[in-house]
Amino acid sequence: MTDDVQNVPAAATGSVRRSRDVPLLVERARAGDPRAVARLITLVESGDEVLPQVAAALAPYAGHAQVVGLTGSPGVGKSTTTNELVRALRARGHRVGVLAIDPSSPFTGGAILGDRVRMQDHATDPGVYIRSMSSRGHLGGLSAATPQAVRVLEGAGCDVVLVETVGVGQAEVEVASLADTTLVLLAPGMGDAIQAVKAGILEIADVFVVNKADRDGADATVRDIQGMIALGERGPGEWRPQVVRSIAARGEGIDDIAAAIDKHRDWLERHGELRRRREARAAAEIEAIALGTLRDRIGSLRDGTQLPTLAAKVAEGAIDPYAAATELLEQLGA
Repeated sequence: MTDDVQNVPAAATGSVRRSRDVPLLVERARAGDPRAVARLITLVESGDEVLPQVAAALAPYAGHAQVVGLTGSPGVGKSTTTNELVRALRARGHRVGVLAIDPSSPFTGGAILGDRVRMQDHATDPGVYIRSMSSRGHLGGLSAATPQAVRVLEGAGCDVVLVETVGVGQAEVEVASLADTTLVLLAPGMGDAIQAVKAGILEIADVFVVNKADRDGADATVRDIQGMIALGERGPGEWRPQVVRSIAARGEGIDDIAAAIDKHRDWLERHGELRRRREARAAAEIEAIALGTLRDRIGSLRDGTQLPTLAAKVAEGAIDPYAAATELLEQLGA
């Protein structure tokens, strides 16, 4: 989506950038106003006090978009693959949203937010919305605000939302709890057969994409992944991860990736797994919001006497930390 908004009065367009009028913002976002979408995501990222109103206004539009996660180690070509997938999806007539998560510095808290630089081909396409988000120290490859940002893009009418994670390691698998379909990207030379069978990120893949398949070692990488898949135990009718080759920088293999995503979507719908995954996603969102509220309440206790008093008792050995935690939760009404 571009910043040019048709059929929107100039005064209304200007006010959207700073507005906290949730009904107006949702109305404009539904009409395709990229400024309204940007403002809603900003409210989500900042944890604004109107966030519950935003969530309530977007609730009727939830669950309509297909959410596809792309993850993998740094340098495997996630941004380039995302860019080419956007091209393929637009050719099908889909409206596409992209959330590109970039790492934030543990020292300054800043982030380059550079993934969208690789997606400039779509910068003027009104059917594409690209947003870079900082991880803000959140572990798991995503930002804490990503689930609600997905809801904003769903509310804005996106048919497909692509979530590109931070370059991740073996244990950063949070994207699997957010996406309907998870793509794990690999590249030749990233490890041997032992690396392929290690637990973690490779276990979350619905589709494996061996990118940069023109490099030496691509055949061995495919064989290692296929061997790993063969070791897994699957019951009748269970999904068997697909392995696809691509050279995203040349646009090769992208149709095969899209076909594998379609095949997985069909399987999800036939087996009722799509509903199960989305209910699990909703449960994770509810839990995260509840825990965040508890953390805020506990943080406020630091300014009072309850937490310091309990801490002093634990330090003196008068009570144990579990008893102190139980007492603290009782005081919070939890």
